[in-house]
Amino acid sequence: MARRKKIYEGKAKTLYEGPEPGTIIQYFKDDATAFNAEKKAVIEGKGVLNNMLSEYFMTGLNTIGVPTHFIKRLNMREQLVRAVEIIPLEVIVRNYAAGTMAKRLGIEEGTQLPRPIVEYCLKDDKLGDPLVTEEHIAAFGWASQQDMDDILSLALRVNDFMAGVMYGVGIKLIDFKIEIGRVYDGDFQRLIVADEISPDSCRLWDIASGRKLDKDVFRRDLGSLTDAYTEVATRLGVMPKGSTPMARPKLIN
Repeated sequence: MARRKKIYEGKAKTLYEGPEPGTIIQYFKDDATAFNAEKKAVIEGKGVLNNMLSEYFMTGLNTIGVPTHFIKRLNMREQLVRAVEIIPLEVIVRNYAAGTMAKRLGIEEGTQLPRPIVEYCLKDDKLGDPLVTEEHIAAFGWASQQDMDDILSLALRVNDFMAGVMYGVGIKLIDFKIEIGRVYDGDFQRLIVADEISPDSCRLWDIASGRKLDKDVFRRDLGSLTDAYTEVATRLGVMPKGSTPMARPKLIN
């Protein structure tokens, strides 16, 4: 079997050429990073959980008419997705104050915001993904005004879907981050949700206890990240109760 060509390797995923033009295979790693990769670890089974949870959320979005790059899950760690031109922005939707927003504005963490607030960060690890405004985005040509209108609409629709799904299983959607990609059909362009949606890219708190079920468990040394992600997957029915994610396969020379 021919070895697949690697296109890109990030902190949590590796991308390979897909079997057909316009497709990519997205591989979910067990690597965990925080504070712009200053804190690192390998957590067995994390990639499996994120793969399955991202499939769940992306499939749900596709079903309600929110377009995503997701095509299908291939196995425990890989997805087949559409190739897209990623807009160099992280789109963050906040329902409650937490993380950098709480620190930046001096708001008590967990405070419900008057309405969902959408923020944008430039995707640049070397710069620490700095917060940018729509003025910056327009001035530097990262996205047009029409793009920004479409991005805002997509982000709020994702928020409505995610918040409802999570509330139904006793989880509060504090905030989340998505990426948006461009796809082309001749001269026609449209924007779709890309990358992943998982506890790596969301803040999820148990409604009853306030217990964190997201990557803050790793950031703040609050316990087992695998247990937290498994709890989310179990509540959503992605994994049966009592099951454990498959560990990283071992290579044999």
